[in-house]
Formats: sequence, C-alpha cells, structure tokens
Amino acid sequence: MAEERARSTIVVVTWRGAEHVEACLDALARQRAHRLLVVDNASDDGTDELLARHPSAPEVLRLPRNLGYAGGLASAFPRVRTRYFGWLNDDTRPGPEWLATLEDALDRAPGAGAAACRMWSREGPVSHGVRLTGTGHGADTLAEGEVFGFCGGAALLRTSALSAIGGVPAEYFCYYEDTDTSWRLRLAGYDIVPTTASCAHSHGASSEPGSKPFHRWNERNRLLTLLRCAPPEIALREVSRFGAITLALPWRRLLRRKVPRAANFRVALRLRVLGELAARLVPTLRQRRRITRGRAVNRRRVWRGWAGN
Repeated sequence: MAEERARSTIVVVTWRGAEHVEACLDALARQRAHRLLVVDNASDDGTDELLARHPSAPEVLRLPRNLGYAGGLASAFPRVRTRYFGWLNDDTRPGPEWLATLEDALDRAPGAGAAACRMWSREGPVSHGVRLTGTGHGADTLAEGEVFGFCGGAALLRTSALSAIGGVPAEYFCYYEDTDTSWRLRLAGYDIVPTTASCAHSHGASSEPGSKPFHRWNERNRLLTLLRCAPPEIALREVSRFGAITLALPWRRLLRRKVPRAANFRVALRLRVLGELAARLVPTLRQRRRITRGRAVNRRRVWRGWAGN
C-alpha cells in the first residue's frame, strides 16, 4: 500500500474549492507515495461531493465551520503521524518532483525544521520563500540561496519540529501562519532550507488580496507575530507605530493631506485590528513565554541576522 510507504502527510485545506481543488488533487496523484488528507472548511459549493468521487479517494476532515487556512492546518495536525507534514493550498498544482525534492532536502538537513519551495503563477515566479523586513513584515522573496522562512501555500515541515514549537497558530485564521512558524522554528534552533521544488499557485483564488478581510488579517497577524517572536523593543515599536498612524489618519484627512487609498489605511479597520490585538494580548504574552522557554537562539540574534536582509 502506498500509505504504508508514506513518509509525508500532505494536508490540503479547502474552502469552496470546487473550481480548483481537483487540479491540485490530480497533481498530487503524480507525487511520491504519501498520505493525503483534505480539510474541508465547511464548503457549501459542492466541494464535498467532488472530494467523494475523486479517483485519489482522499481522506477528508470536514469541519463544521470555516476555520481558515491556519485553523484547518491546526485541526489536521493531531492526525499527522508521518515524519513530514506538507502544507498545501487548494489552488496550487505541485510539479511532478515536488514532494520528492522537498523530502530529499529535509533528509539531507536533519537540523532543518522546514523546506521551502518555489511558487509561480501565470505571470511568472512569485516566491522562493519568505524574507523578514525591517518592520517585521513577512514578504515573498525571489532571492537565490538562504531564506528566512517558507511560503505557507506549499511547504514541507518536519513533524517533530513543528510539535516541539507548539504547532500551527490556529487563531490566525489565515496569513502569517508561515512567517510565525518559520520565526519560531529559527528561535528553537531549526533551519529552513530553500529547494528547487516547484509549485504553481493561483494566488487569491480562496481569498481576495486587497480586500478588507485580507488587510485585517495581515495587519493583526503581523503584530501578533511580533509580540510572540520579536525582541521586545521591536514589538513595542511596531505596535506603537501602528497605533500612532491610526490616530494620525483622521487629522491628515481633516487637513486634506494625502492618505493611501488601501483598505489598511481605513480607521475603522485599524481600530478593529487594535481591538483584536488588545483582546488577545494576555494569551499572546503567555505564548511568548512558552516560546522563550523553548528558545535555543536569542531573539535579537535572529532579528539582526534576518530583518531587512
């Protein structure tokens, strides 16, 4: 049986993915032997029927409500018993050697917690991994060589390493679960290795980049990640900067100063982010202490080594 030889469990998280998840499953059918688990985030567009009749006969975990990408991965993680844990968006199409390349990379690097792959779209290359900016943003990079982290749309993680650092941040819903996990892996002393594994991605098929929810999750989760992982002065600086900009925006409009039109410069959205940050502050600081207890590398060392590079 293929699953008996499997060293990886590939988890595909889908939500209303009837138009694209089949192409993802078809591409996975051409990979090295693996266990396939699809998390269905309470889709209501016929995705469940499509999964039931697909030739690959995937194991399906159907959730009672939409928990997002991060929540879906976190729900699946307790079911992962293989050495490696694959994260995969439902709108991706891995290349034929995708899994083999990622597994081989982790086999060669026992100190690595994750392997990143190369993402591309119809317009060309999108990401070779994630870099860390000087403001604590996780951003896609096309640089060759070392990367700070992996792009969560398609990656392979060492299951034991992810377990050691506390798993997937389910409360993020979506966005920044990859940057946060990469950061925690580095604090725990693990590497993230770049690879030549290739994966096509129809970016934004399950969400709308530039929308209000997109900006809300990005802004909130960046600040939560900083509070969990960054040196204290960096976390305080960026949270204070976000609050100061929020307070300044009404005055800038009153004085008819130029204000960006993007949704993340709307005061109501920013106040909601600050409210959610305040509501999560106590549990986030508890998480920070747990991360500190399991830390093998100083926070400032990680920051100096990667931020802005």
